[in-house]
Amino acid sequence: MEVYALSGPSGTGKSTSALQFAYEKEIPAIIDDGLLIVKGKKVAGTSAKFEKNTITAVKCATFLNKDHAEEVQKAIQQHSIKRILIIGTSKKMVRLIAKRLHLGEIDHYYNIEDIRSSKEIKMAQYVRQLEGKHVIPIPHEQVSQNFFKKLIEKGKEIFTSKKRKIGETTIVHPDFHRGAIYISDQVYKKIIQHACTLNKDIKTWHSIKFHLEGLPTVQVEVSFKQPTKIKMMASIEQLQQQIIEHFHRYLNIELHAVDVIVKI
Repeated sequence: MEVYALSGPSGTGKSTSALQFAYEKEIPAIIDDGLLIVKGKKVAGTSAKFEKNTITAVKCATFLNKDHAEEVQKAIQQHSIKRILIIGTSKKMVRLIAKRLHLGEIDHYYNIEDIRSSKEIKMAQYVRQLEGKHVIPIPHEQVSQNFFKKLIEKGKEIFTSKKRKIGETTIVHPDFHRGAIYISDQVYKKIIQHACTLNKDIKTWHSIKFHLEGLPTVQVEVSFKQPTKIKMMASIEQLQQQIIEHFHRYLNIELHAVDVIVKI
């Protein structure tokens, strides 16, 4: 069996990226947080996302329970899996999982930074810390059948560049994740407005939009006091930089793009 490993700290988007990564590498099976996922569907195992605390979640994710490990081993054999991807928070963890499932040595190591940009990773960490959202790379129906009492949201469908569906994700809120907070949309708008007030050439702003899923972007429509082409270009660049710096300073979000629309 050819064994791949994808590691990175918690909340960096490993599960979100797993389906696309596995598809690109032609890997049919994924081991993620105690589950065996084959071609985008759960076929065996128990998700660590629904353990009561962090300690039991780690034990579940690393297959400490013998019955759990044997269930997944049996399913791997039944599906005649030749290539498999193990997801974990470190090389030590993925090696431990491989050992407990008797998968042999890991042939290929990848880190989350190899497949996701810095902006995507920071945004994923922000969402995890802020809202306590965790992603499971299986369809919503497979989760809700077993965990209907949990707070569950549909994630997103994953498609190839040719629009062929390769799987789905589901968003859950585990019991062991505590301390999530809520930030109003008004806070994001106030940060953008404050950046606008620092620019002396801007007369007023008219609309503010932001998108914080995936690659975070901001769009703001403004009017200038004395609109001249040369002055506006310099002021637009200044405003873009101010908004980028504000989001990084106050929210630790690295914006992918800041679009400024000038209203005449």
